[in-house]
Amino acid sequence: MSIEIKQRKAKFAELKPYDVFADEGDYIEVTEWGNGEGFDVSTVVSKHYQLFSLTYGQWEALQALVAYKE
Repeated sequence: MSIEIKQRKAKFAELKPYDVFADEGDYIEVTEWGNGEGFDVSTVVSKHYQLFSLTYGQWEALQALVAYKE
């Protein structure tokens, strides 16, 4: 068994400037996976924690769906 220690990139932002429903102290953080194939998104909104993970392929599909115009 091999154990690796990796540094992971994380980006953090307060939500208030982006979200009219956000309270002071609400935030979002995106952390890249150690294997580089996706990322975790964690948010704290009104003291509720949420976490979801996406591969970069899933992220591309989500962007396409959000941008789609009929």
